[in-house]
Amino acid sequence: MNARPDTGDRRAGGGPHASDARPRRPARGDLFAAAALVVCLAAAAGLTRWLELRRPPQSASAAQVSEDLYVAPSSARRLALGFNGLAADWYWLRALQYVGRKVAAHEGGIQIDDLSPLQLTALAPLLEQATTLDPQFIAAYQYGAIVLPAVDAEAAARLVEKGIRENPRAWRLHSSLGYIRWQQGRFAEAAEAYNAGSRVPGAPPWMGAMGAQMSTKGGSRETARAIYEVMLRTTDDEQMRLLAFRRLVQLQSLDERDALRRLLDAHRGRAGRCAADWRELGATLRATRLKVDASGSPLDPTGAPYELIAEKCDVELGDRSGVLRNY
Repeated sequence: MNARPDTGDRRAGGGPHASDARPRRPARGDLFAAAALVVCLAAAAGLTRWLELRRPPQSASAAQVSEDLYVAPSSARRLALGFNGLAADWYWLRALQYVGRKVAAHEGGIQIDDLSPLQLTALAPLLEQATTLDPQFIAAYQYGAIVLPAVDAEAAARLVEKGIRENPRAWRLHSSLGYIRWQQGRFAEAAEAYNAGSRVPGAPPWMGAMGAQMSTKGGSRETARAIYEVMLRTTDDEQMRLLAFRRLVQLQSLDERDALRRLLDAHRGRAGRCAADWRELGATLRATRLKVDASGSPLDPTGAPYELIAEKCDVELGDRSGVLRNY
């Protein structure tokens, strides 16, 4: 995931005389306070590590309860004693660790864009804590926009809407909200989100184009391709880039399978039966410009042969395919 954005002073530059001010010699009290803070943080880190190493094993239910026992976001902000950014970092790391532990404990494969089998019920509260402590924590909002819809789409939308209220100039959050609504099939609301984002100063022209596309053909593959191409170009998060890339590969494979089905239907029309082997398609298969292996089988974008379902005149992904199967 992304590195945590700087939680310090985000203002550019310094005071009116920042360029020519002489460095202030630290007072003895300042040095003592700094040293005390370093010692306390080191002790806290050591104690946390010691407790983690000696904590008895927990059942899944007990671990879930422990995740849910954090204080309310408003209380956490009061208890942070001014160190809101540091506390927000802590909740952010807890959220990532929570997901990581769930993935490690899960038996079987997990799709990066479908974490619903993990039952991440505590993820929304953890992200809510982090963003209440630091309302400008853009990475937490964007992470929630991608992961939370598989758990609770409305919680994801509420988190991103909160981010928009707290960061009215962050056009990327409008794009994230549009993505969530598009996933839900609520194309009018997705169009509204993209159009609102297009009016934010500095927003790229494609935001308005995406809003128009949502209004006219929100459920099309063309729209899905546009969304994932934008995600691939604009995100700095490697996991999100991987998701976008794999979805684009999937869309390419869907187009290829449609083309192969047309060839199989045409062959059935000519021969009066389904093709028993890919080689029966001959020159018509070569005309698709798909890669073909030595046996004449067309290859999907991951290099695995497509499987011919001869009795149905159909084509499916092969067992060795790396193309995503859920859509």
